[in-house]
Amino acid sequence: QVQFVESGGGLVQPGGSLRLSCAASGSIFGNAMGWYRQAPGKLRELVARISTDGTTNYAIFVKGRFTISRDRAKNAVYLQMNSLKPEDTAVYYCNTGPGFTTRNWGQGTQVTVSS
Repeated sequence: QVQFVESGGGLVQPGGSLRLSCAASGSIFGNAMGWYRQAPGKLRELVARISTDGTTNYAIFVKGRFTISRDRAKNAVYLQMNSLKPEDTAVYYCNTGPGFTTRNWGQGTQVTVSS
């Protein structure tokens, strides 16, 4: 019964930065984790993944700009987003990464990049 609560989104100008946080109510120690995003009318897509051993992978459209990290002691996952672009506008969610059983989706946090 793991649940996720995402926070840290907001309105930011192009080129700006945001740091998203994901708090898990249940242990995620044994899971790869991922950040996903979904824009209106589009499918949810994987943004970044961090494995149990700390290995990271990124979608090509965010590579070099975003950094995913995890804090096992705090049972949390983070996404540092730099050099934000208007096309990054979406609701961002955290969940288990591909290859692990998907848990219930949280409410997500809205990221809007606009001048």
